Amino acid sequence: MDLRGRAALVTGGSGDLGTAICLALGRAGCDIAVGYVGNRDGAARTVGAVEGLGRRAHPLQLDQTDSLTIDAAIDSAAGALGRLDVLVNNAAWNIGIPFPDLDKLTVEVWDRMFATNVRGPFQLARAAAAHMKKQGGGRIVNIASIAGLAPTGSSLAYASSKAALIHLTRCLAVALAPDITVNCVAPGLVEGTRMAKRIPPEIVDRVRHSVVLGRTADAGDIAEQVVTFCRADSVTGQVLVVDGGLHFH
Repeated sequence: MDLRGRAALVTGGSGDLGTAICLALGRAGCDIAVGYVGNRDGAARTVGAVEGLGRRAHPLQLDQTDSLTIDAAIDSAAGALGRLDVLVNNAAWNIGIPFPDLDKLTVEVWDRMFATNVRGPFQLARAAAAHMKKQGGGRIVNIASIAGLAPTGSSLAYASSKAALIHLTRCLAVALAPDITVNCVAPGLVEGTRMAKRIPPEIVDRVRHSVVLGRTADAGDIAEQVVTFCRADSVTGQVLVVDGGLHFH
């Protein structure tokens, strides 16, 4: 898909990774709806950066745990930009709870994790797909984690939610074919981001010493893969790991 003149919604667009994705899509020619929950200043900075590329940008307050507001948020994004061609489900929540500490993994934590990391992306994809189908097609890219492919990550609940998001990607690829492709990027440790700072230090140290390339992923690596998936016309239901080679060990 030629991304010039297209419109994209990036959830979590006020954060480090979200900003990188917004800018990569903006450089590719997209106008951007920058989703945020409470970080209005961060969203405004991202909007300004996208506009600095000569593209339109629109801040969109969106709490994807609130299921009653999602359809209206998607309509708002499409209305502000005139169309909606791309959805990047980047927003997520995590919390550092070592796997053995099951007593600390409360039902409240579990429910918030799945509401944010699984139910929200599903509802957003369903709402966005309605707009995309009217235009003849679109692209959905989910941001998961290597924790969804192996028992690792910040908590058992986070790993389980990202595993669910990965399988949701494959199922949506079937459900929305042939008009809409659905793919997934599964980053390893993306240092320097707010999410990475929530990962227990012992896990961070272990990852740093395990990647075969000698460097972990950065936000730019993830953002460029999102653009690649959006451009591809014959790729759907795929999960690409970007982690510096950790999975080779």
